[in-house]
Amino acid sequence: MKLWIKLALMTVLILLISMGFFGAEMIYRSILYNQEKTIESCEQQLRSTAYAIGRELENGLREEYSETTKRSYINYVVKKYGASQYILIENEQEVCNLTPFALKNPGDERWNQSQCSSVIQRRGEQYILISGKAVSGVGEAAYKLVLVQDISELYQDMREQAFLSLLVFLGAVAVCVILVFLVTKKILRPLRELQHAARDISAGKLERRANVSGRDEIGLMAVDFNKMADRIEDQVTELSKVSEQRRQMLGSLTHEMKTPMTSIIGYSDTLLHVNLKKEQQERALSHIKEECSRLERLSSKLMSLIGLYENDSICMEKVSMQELFEQVARLEEHPLKQRGIRLVYSCHMEDQKIDRDLFESLLVNLIDNGAKASEAGMTIYLTGEGNVITVSDQGCGIPREEIERVTEAFYMVDKARSRKAGGCGLGLSLCSMIAQLHHASLSIESEIEKGTKVSIIFL
Repeated sequence: MKLWIKLALMTVLILLISMGFFGAEMIYRSILYNQEKTIESCEQQLRSTAYAIGRELENGLREEYSETTKRSYINYVVKKYGASQYILIENEQEVCNLTPFALKNPGDERWNQSQCSSVIQRRGEQYILISGKAVSGVGEAAYKLVLVQDISELYQDMREQAFLSLLVFLGAVAVCVILVFLVTKKILRPLRELQHAARDISAGKLERRANVSGRDEIGLMAVDFNKMADRIEDQVTELSKVSEQRRQMLGSLTHEMKTPMTSIIGYSDTLLHVNLKKEQQERALSHIKEECSRLERLSSKLMSLIGLYENDSICMEKVSMQELFEQVARLEEHPLKQRGIRLVYSCHMEDQKIDRDLFESLLVNLIDNGAKASEAGMTIYLTGEGNVITVSDQGCGIPREEIERVTEAFYMVDKARSRKAGGCGLGLSLCSMIAQLHHASLSIESEIEKGTKVSIIFL
């Protein structure tokens, strides 16, 4: 059962109990009030009549009257004041009864007092009010006057009043039930909005927010909920970013290890299978050591470049571009020789403030990409003029619509050829990041079956 239904039913139940209790109490009080007013009115009438009859009997009765005359006079006097409502009792005996009722106990002591005494008796569907008091000042005889009145009509009116009150109560309850259900549903509508927002967020819609207005408790809870959702979205975004950075880092390390590992494997294979002079052996071992050191430095610098860790490994310093080109040519000598590709380079540039290892990796990547797109016997050109470094090849080229995407991480134009060549789509992405670090930009020009030219332009 939903919360708003529970709250509505509970509220209705409380209303029913409270309204029923107070309604019944009001009806009961009304009945008592009507009874008291009726008894008070009858007793007032009884006192007036008793006083008048007492004066009449005191002044009109004569001792010489016979019993028959006396009774006739008493009947006359009682009928004169009370018609058919009174019973007159003399010395515990009825002497005049104008009512259709007979007293069971005319000598009831309650009526011997000067104060009125009343009682209501029920006879079937009738309600009879009996009030009596002593009549004073009539010689030596003890007279009591009893008023007998049928008040069934009063009870009928009270029953009708109670029935009408019940109808009003039921109508009020029906209206209250409808209002309580509607109001409760409206009040709890923000909670349903919070529930839907929580469900959407759990389903992965992290941008979802609870659209709840108001400054009550639910509104404040919605504000806190949205703050929590913002925090969760930020954390998930940050985790996704870190995850992507780690993925890119692993790919970058794998990518950057290929060229040095190719050189290391080539030189170590030469050392194992070729009988070299001591000087050649030392040069080969020196090259292996240099490549291993470069790998170690590159791993730290790549982590800093990608933003996975903050460190001081990236160091900008003035570097001779001619020496850098010569170093890159030495690094690429063995891999290109295996592919049957020639590298031609020329440099007419001033020294530049760069990180030697990263920029070396940038040029090596561009040359490797050109080598992957080239066939045996082709030439790759590395040139430096002014503030522009260009790497151009004579390979298969890049489709025009793909040029803008080739710098995206893990994007490969020809996936089959790239995987066959051992690529993972990170080369140009890393090149773009390294170029930006050096306040430079990459410009790519390519034509199918004519080749590609990548320019590094220092700003």
